[in-house]
Parts: sequence; structure tokens; C-alpha cells
Amino acid sequence: MFKNRNYVYGPEDRYVPAKLNAGEFILEKIWQFKDTVALINGATDEKLTYGEMAQEAMNLAVSLVRLGVRRGDVVAICAENRREFWSTVIGITCAGAVVTTVNMIYTKGELKHVMGITKPTFMFCSPLALKVQAKNFRSLEYVKKFIVYGDEKIPNMLSYNDLAIAGPASKLSQHVKYEDFDAVDVEGQNDLAMILYSSGTTGLPKGVMITHLNVLTASASNVERPSFVTLSITPWYHTMGLMSHLIGFVKGRTTVYLPKFEVDLYLKTIEKYQISQLTVVPPVLVALCKSPSKYDVSSVLVIFSGAAPLHKETIVAVHKRFPNVQAVLQGYGMTESTLVVTININGDKEGSVGQVNSNTIIKIVDPETRKVLGPNQNGEICIKGAMIMKGYIGKKRQDDFDEEGFFKTGDIGYYDDDKYFYIVDRLKELIKYKGYQVAPAELEAVLLKHAGVRDAGVVGVPHASAGEVPLAFVVLQPGAETTEAELQQFVAERLSNSKHLRGGVRFVEAIPKTLTGKILRKELKKMAKSTRSKL
Repeated sequence: MFKNRNYVYGPEDRYVPAKLNAGEFILEKIWQFKDTVALINGATDEKLTYGEMAQEAMNLAVSLVRLGVRRGDVVAICAENRREFWSTVIGITCAGAVVTTVNMIYTKGELKHVMGITKPTFMFCSPLALKVQAKNFRSLEYVKKFIVYGDEKIPNMLSYNDLAIAGPASKLSQHVKYEDFDAVDVEGQNDLAMILYSSGTTGLPKGVMITHLNVLTASASNVERPSFVTLSITPWYHTMGLMSHLIGFVKGRTTVYLPKFEVDLYLKTIEKYQISQLTVVPPVLVALCKSPSKYDVSSVLVIFSGAAPLHKETIVAVHKRFPNVQAVLQGYGMTESTLVVTININGDKEGSVGQVNSNTIIKIVDPETRKVLGPNQNGEICIKGAMIMKGYIGKKRQDDFDEEGFFKTGDIGYYDDDKYFYIVDRLKELIKYKGYQVAPAELEAVLLKHAGVRDAGVVGVPHASAGEVPLAFVVLQPGAETTEAELQQFVAERLSNSKHLRGGVRFVEAIPKTLTGKILRKELKKMAKSTRSKL
């Protein structure tokens, strides 16, 4: 009945509609801006209005229901950033189905694992994704139909255009009218809108269950911020790209995006569209600061950085690179919190990840005793609120939530006397390479498959531009002979790019472990510092 004085409470300023369908809410909001440009492809100058996005979403929702998609069915999207992506997300959600977004560069084993978690019945994919993953897609026996973006007709596959754009050759004779459209009823507090993937210390991605209420609350902020033209390169399958865009859409913002990051094109786009706000991960900022520029970047006023810690040296370099930047701000969040836990909009608090987000409560606890700590005391960050996930697929809730319903993040941090938060370290063992989460246990499991490897331990070592890179300590089998390059290649052939052993391989006599067999990563990190890392 009484608030805990050591908990930090966010404002209660978010209100959601009685009909808790996130797709319908987003559709209603973007229809109000139907004549406004929502997205501009900075590489091609192609524009997409909110009206076009909404129309294709409604058409697609009706088509999916006619194809047999029902409430609770999982529908996957595997594509690079392209115009059809958002109508697909909104259309699936309006149909009462569950969106799951898939990284296009997953290896066969990774794809099989994440798809095995959700078992989607339909999958949308781009021609590029089809080219990369065609063989692996064919092994997904639970997918009834593939729906392909673009104009090319693929045998035995459906066309997105036929389902989302009305016309003589389409399966829709005419566009669905907004005033006639009604989204499928859902139980928003319990029904899932999305299943996203988050790596954990087990080494394998976990299915994060995001409800309609989670998405609605994240999108329903009443806080008005300057309507800057933003430049984004974050992959849309990732929580940071997915949710940040949906939140911007309900405000009618215009975003310029690039399908991939190229320094010259990025800087050229800033000049061409007079970009005011950049939303990036730290490695991008490092690359921009190191690159000489012939382009005018004086329009940039605010830079938001996320997904990994931003070092003070980088912040100083950014101010030199972008002369009119008023603030370099950070936020803290995760897939499990439907994006943001804290956000900093105070330029005087650079280095902080900000104050607690709306409708969210944070407590800092001692990792050993679980005692709640006060200001300026380091402990594990635990979070509770309307944006926190329902849980992980196949896991007991009590494994990840405490008795009060707080999610245990595994991150170490503190808040100051002004209730601004700072991230100190990670209790979890994840390595953050360019914003990607890399689980050491996954790399260790692969190394142990090598005939010459007896034991292995992996940790992250600091890297100037990538944040961290994986370094492996390896114990060889008696009499075995192998090289660092051979093991690096062995891992590279089996895991995606972010998980490659860029930190190198060190051969040791034993891996330090506890009596129960757990790897002492603190000891490995000490060993990593004893000699120069091979970067």
C-alpha cells in the first residue's frame, strides 16, 4: 500500500484504448497522417506515405484472414529494411496473429533454432532473403506458405503485391475502406503481438513474448518532443529498430532510412535531407568520427545512442565531428522491456542513460543478498511495468522474475541523487559486438565440437570501434595440433558474423572453473589483460 522509498518510479502518463489490439491502435494513429510522408529511402529517394502504409496493412490483414490465418498464429518476416515491412507488421497484428522477425543472416543452425521456438505458419521474405536462405527455408516444414516482396513471381510462393495492393491481377479487386475495417478482437493483456529473440547466458536465443498491451503502452507516450527529421540505419528485425519506428509512427514523424550503413552515403544523406537527429549504435559513431567528410553535417542537433555503452572519449569526438550537436544522449533498454527502460533527454547528464521511463519501476538490488539499495550504490537492475514482457517461451516465469514481479535484467548499475541511471557492468556474460549480443556459451559449444579442442572459455575484450570482440581460451586434446587461424575459421563457418573470434585464440593448460564446473570468466578477463589482445 506504500511506495518503497528506494524504488524509482516513472510517471504514469500513458493511456491505452479499451480495445487492446496494438495493430488497430497504430493503424488509427497513422491514418490521421495519411497524407504525410512516413519513410524516405535515403539511397533511392523512394517515399512511403502513412496512407499507403495503412492501406496496404488493411488489405493484407483481410487477405491473411482469407488465407486461413487465425488469432494467435505466428507469422514470420525475414527481410532487409524495405517499404513493405511496416504494412506487414501492422497487417499481421490487425489480423490477430503474432509477428516474429528473423535476422536474414542467421546460419542454418540459428535459423532452425529460432524458427523451432515459434513455428510460424506463414513467412514473408524479400528476394534477397530468399536468395540467402532458400535452402534453409525449405527445411521449415511447418511453414505453409512463403509470401515474397517485389514484382517477381516465384513458383509455389505467394506475392505480397497480390495480397496487399488491389488491382486487376491481384487477389483483391478493390482496396479495403478504413471506415469498413475492423481488426480481429484480442485479449491484449495476454495475447501476443510479437515474439522477438534475445540471447541469454545459455548461449541460444530465447523467444521473448511481447503482448498487445506491451506494444500499446510503449507506443502511447504523451510526451511531445521536437519533430526532428531522423536518420536511421538500425535493422527493423531488431527491437531497437522495430519499436522505435512504431513509436515514431504514432506521432506522424518522417524518418529517412538506409538499407545498410556506408559512411559516405550516410554523411551524404545527412546533407541532402538536412537531418536533425541521428539514432545509432556506438560503433557507427566511432566510424563517423574517424572518417573525413566533404559533406555539411551542421543540421545535426541531437544524437541518440543505444544498444551498447557509449564511452566518454567517443562523446567528445562526436562534438568535434558534428559542430552544432546540442546533446549526445543515451537510453537503456532491451527486448524484454519492449525497448526503453530509461532515456536521457538532459544534455547536462551526458554519460547517463537517463531517468526511468513512464509506467515503469526500477529497483537496484544486491546481487547476492537481494537487498534493495539506495542512490549511488551498484547493484542489479530489476524492472517492473506495463512494457515488461510476458516471459520467455518454454521458461518458468519465476526463473527470470522475482517474487514482486520484477524482471531481473542481469545488468549492474546505479542511480544518482537526481535519479539518473548509469550502467556499470553486466552481471550477465553477454559480449556486445556492435550492439549485437553474443553469448560466450554458444561459441564455447561450437569450439568443443572441434576434434582437437578439449576445453574452451570465451570472454569479450574491449575494441575501439566494435565495443567488444570475442576472445577464446582453448585447451587442446593431448597430442592435438591446431592453429589460431584454423579455430577462427571453424567458428566462422558455423556462426554468424557477429560471433566470429575477432579477439583471437589463446592456448592454455586449463580453463579456470568453480568446484561446480562453472567457468570463472573474471579470471579469464584477468588473463586477457595480461598480454595484448589480438584484434
